Amino acid sequence: MTLSDGVKWDKLSFASTLYLYPIIDTLLEQAPLQMRDELRLGLQEALVNAAKHGNSLDPSKHVSVQYAEIQGCYWWIITDQGSGFEIPHGCRVCPEDTDSESMGDCGRGLFILHQIFDQVHWSPKGNEVHLCKRLNRWPGWLMWWQSLRSVKGPVAVG
Repeated sequence: MTLSDGVKWDKLSFASTLYLYPIIDTLLEQAPLQMRDELRLGLQEALVNAAKHGNSLDPSKHVSVQYAEIQGCYWWIITDQGSGFEIPHGCRVCPEDTDSESMGDCGRGLFILHQIFDQVHWSPKGNEVHLCKRLNRWPGWLMWWQSLRSVKGPVAVG
């Protein structure tokens, strides 16, 4: 799929399910190894929200995901067929204390999304979320160091 901005977006759609491993693997194929664990958690949270809360795990309803790398950022647009929800005000600044009592209207899942992704934008209806992760979050030397460690194993310092 190519939008008017000329960027080629990949797209997948699946029946509402919580069996998400192959879906997330597909969504992370192009992501750097150093980011995959963190992104896996965030995407799992967003997809579970769409399938479980949005579509009520109704197998006749689908979750669709559009995804692309654009100018050093990974984007995912996740849409469910539910009626949406009202996004809590102030959710971006959830408290550091993450026990269920202090999370209030934000919810653990929304808190995780805002911690992992650099941008989180909801549609006005609340049944579509746009997630963005910048590649250059870490300095270049740190990315190099992590890639070196993954190739050679632990490096002794001292």
